[in-house]
Amino acid sequence: MPSTLSKTLMTYEAWSPLLLGMVLAMLLANSAQWFMYRERIYGIYSIYTLTWAVYFTINFFDQPTNIANFEKLILSYSGYILYLELAKIFLNLQERPKFLRWVTIVQGMLAAYVLIKTYIYLFTDFWQTKLHAILLQPVRFALLGVGAYIVVTFFRSKDVVARFFVAGTASLLINHAITTILLIRSPNLSIKLPLWQHPDLFVQIGVVLDLIFFALGISYRHRREAVNKVVVEKDLERERDQRHREYLESDLALQRMQQEKTEMQMRALQSQINPHFLFNGLNTLSSLIDESPRQAGEFVDELSNVYRYLLRSNENELTTLNVELRFILSYFHLLKTRFGRSIELDIDVDEQHQDALLPPLTLQLLVENAVKHNVVLPKQPLTIRIRTNSENQLIIENTLQRKKLSVESNGVGLSNIAVKYRLLNQSSPLIEEQEGWFRVTLPLLIPQTKPAEQD
Repeated sequence: MPSTLSKTLMTYEAWSPLLLGMVLAMLLANSAQWFMYRERIYGIYSIYTLTWAVYFTINFFDQPTNIANFEKLILSYSGYILYLELAKIFLNLQERPKFLRWVTIVQGMLAAYVLIKTYIYLFTDFWQTKLHAILLQPVRFALLGVGAYIVVTFFRSKDVVARFFVAGTASLLINHAITTILLIRSPNLSIKLPLWQHPDLFVQIGVVLDLIFFALGISYRHRREAVNKVVVEKDLERERDQRHREYLESDLALQRMQQEKTEMQMRALQSQINPHFLFNGLNTLSSLIDESPRQAGEFVDELSNVYRYLLRSNENELTTLNVELRFILSYFHLLKTRFGRSIELDIDVDEQHQDALLPPLTLQLLVENAVKHNVVLPKQPLTIRIRTNSENQLIIENTLQRKKLSVESNGVGLSNIAVKYRLLNQSSPLIEEQEGWFRVTLPLLIPQTKPAEQD
């Protein structure tokens, strides 16, 4: 009895159902995954598995030889065509156009071969001849060559998914080689052959191993894509957060600029409307009314221009040098009326810089500082120069003749100008004393289009 059981277990009939059951189990598992994810690779793999499951099943039915051969031909070569379709995905052949074209050609040749063999098995007796058996061998060796080429080409691939495919192909290749050798030795198949001499056993073992490796590769690929998706989503979230932070920082910088501009404008306005300024201005106007009514009228007009510009300077972050110069001429007219020959203004600005941009009230602050901290007397006149150079810079300088009892400077005016340029992402103003001159050098912003002028 034990001997009979042992002999039974050593037959193809005993092992074939087990291998078929393994294929069916993988088919069910993969079909469930295909219904869940609806990815193309799961669909192709399910059809590939189903093809081999049907191939394994028909071995249990007694059929005419030509019909059995025809069914095996259709199923096995359909499996090879599907195998190459899976290769396109597993090996990511979209990035290797030449290899992809080669695989597609092989698929076409297999399809043509199936059509030819279908005609031979169903409509001729050629399949019974020795010549037919001989002609089968080149095809079998060609299939071995295709598999070997894929293994050799992708054997050292660093992609884990490709390695699973290579392992499955190698398993199929080895068993296919054994099957080819057995068929050459014994071309007439019989289900009664001993276990280790039955070609179909090695076909099935190769297919099962191939399906196992493919299933592992697909699972790894799916997990890797899920991880990559999470990483991409995290990267996108970080990028969105970064852009949001940059937006908030830009908005904060803009608010700071607006605040600095308002504070600068308010300080400039306050410096003009303080009691001392009003007292001097009204005294000057009072004396002019008696001595020169015409000059008094001009003084009032220029004073009106100054106040109008001061009140409107907070409407824009930048203004043109031309507008600033017109304002400074009105402002200097007030100073000239008050100090007479004790103060001089020299403007030498190139025509090409008239439309260059700078923060409003920049010139007023620098001229005001010059008057505030230096002696202004007929015997020691204060000269203020405004000029540009070829490097798109504006230079404001005055003769250095500091008051002995001047109010200590807190540097608010110059620091405000520096802050404005920093907020505009421009280089800081250069402040220097050289050869009896106090000099401030400012970068000019060159506009892309000519801006509209202020009134």
